[in-house]
Amino acid sequence: MNKIIRKEFLSENVFRMEIEAPRIAQSRKAGHFVIVRTGEGGERIPLTIADADTRAGTITLIVQKVGCSSAKLSKLNEGDYVQDVVGPLGNATHIEKAGTVLCAGGGVGVAPLFPIVQAFKRAGNRVVTVLAARTAGLLLYEKEMKEFSDDLILVTDDGSRGRKGLVTDGMEEVILRETVHQAVVIGPAVMMKYAAMLTRKYNIPTLASLNTIMVDGTGMCGACRCSVDGKTRFVCVDGPEFDAHQVDFDEMLRRMSAYREEEETAYRNYLIHEQ
Repeated sequence: MNKIIRKEFLSENVFRMEIEAPRIAQSRKAGHFVIVRTGEGGERIPLTIADADTRAGTITLIVQKVGCSSAKLSKLNEGDYVQDVVGPLGNATHIEKAGTVLCAGGGVGVAPLFPIVQAFKRAGNRVVTVLAARTAGLLLYEKEMKEFSDDLILVTDDGSRGRKGLVTDGMEEVILRETVHQAVVIGPAVMMKYAAMLTRKYNIPTLASLNTIMVDGTGMCGACRCSVDGKTRFVCVDGPEFDAHQVDFDEMLRRMSAYREEEETAYRNYLIHEQ
């Protein structure tokens, strides 16, 4: 079992947890994720590692309360324990000195983007970061990103913080003013789809970190399969990052909605039981 050392809500439905996991903290790299289980018989939730403290032996996870399992996790407090944390899983981000790297994150996708921004900056790149959210109160990691970004652009749907628009508006602003050698996009699948369409237009190599349905995290169940360059890939073992221009995002969106009715029913039943 893994103890929760710190917990704080970043917005109404998004919270940060620092969890004891010394071996994972020692070996994790940018791009890695873990699978968390809140209790016996609990659902296995894949979560990207947003940060780690090797001295304290902790990892940091950012969670959005969207369903039954994430709601259960949100009820745990400092000093409580999660049943287990498995990882690090997946492949680490390929980091190299590329030149100017454009990193774009939407919603809670900003959390897994943070260690990638750190790694590219430490490798000697110029890093330009675009953070997007529906409204100012939902923008995450602004202070942390600013520390490792040569330029930070904020975009909100309603214009309450930064410029009004979508993440692609902020990305294109950067692309039109300077040469971008590499892009990384993380966020909702539909956001990554349109971000990839934009960078394809300008012939900019782009990585996308996929957030598909996942169960075992070892490539055995097949739940996370997706099509990349016309071939079947498993996000948990082949990814989670892929060439964004080769991902079939439309298929991915269809697969992610396959159990929506069951998910909504489970969440409703959970809320009724909690009352």
